[in-house]
Amino acid sequence: MKMITAIIKPFKLDDVREAVAEIGVQGITVTEVKGFGRQRGHTELYRGAEYVVDFLPKARIELAVADELVEQITEAIANAARTGKIGDGKIFVSELTQAIRIRTGETGNEAV
Repeated sequence: MKMITAIIKPFKLDDVREAVAEIGVQGITVTEVKGFGRQRGHTELYRGAEYVVDFLPKARIELAVADELVEQITEAIANAARTGKIGDGKIFVSELTQAIRIRTGETGNEAV
């Protein structure tokens, strides 16, 4: 099993959710986060004063998936989240050693 973590622009969240649902993913976890990468934030004007916004709003998506679906899901996330502009985000794939469904006690792929 693998854990896929994607950091994307918040307005692309619905597109990504629909894309992974078409593949058959039944559950995702979404967290509202703030951060920056190469874009380094931007400046805004508020009541005549200019200030720097270092941390930009992002959405963090986490999915636990079977090994055979990893490539298909990462491709779907990348295609759905892509705008072609800086700050589109990143996808991280890491090994998931164990998953347990609390209600039934199922483990491994059955728990996902």
